[in-house]
Amino acid sequence: MTTPVCTSASDAAAPATATRTLPYPSFSSYMRARQPVLLRTARSLTGNPSDAEDLLQTALTKTYVAWERIEDHRALDGYVRRALLNTRTSQWRKRKVDEFATDELPEPEPVPGCDDDPAERQALHDAMWRAIMRLPARQRAMVVLRYYEDLSEAQTAEVLGVSVGTVKSAVSRALGKLRDDPELELVR
Repeated sequence: MTTPVCTSASDAAAPATATRTLPYPSFSSYMRARQPVLLRTARSLTGNPSDAEDLLQTALTKTYVAWERIEDHRALDGYVRRALLNTRTSQWRKRKVDEFATDELPEPEPVPGCDDDPAERQALHDAMWRAIMRLPARQRAMVVLRYYEDLSEAQTAEVLGVSVGTVKSAVSRALGKLRDDPELELVR
């Protein structure tokens, strides 16, 4: 028989008429009383509420397993905090590192047909967004979904709740307006 670590979840699942005795009732009371404080400590170690909950769960599991060996129950907070810190350190050490130090910085491959000047690329990007913002809302939504979000015509139609033919014709009209946009003509 396994003993539940999270007593609140197991109590909710158990029938109200069933009487059970937990092997360590003092652990349950300690956990209920100190969980908010220990969760704040875990959040300070992880910076993410979900990761903090997982970290605290792991540390409380380790504490539960060692409950009989802990002689001074007045020092439980220190024990759990040490378990939090050791667990977080182990997680940090096990993380996969995808970056490696090199002597030379890698240069991005030049895009064919595009100037190497980043300022010109940014000017083209800004001009394109201004032209897209001048489109009617429905056409703008279809162009963004098709070309920026890379959705198919069918997916775009499903997202917007229209037919595929409506997407095709609206995108065609929008591209025609973008081709005729005077601000984009200067960039070509």
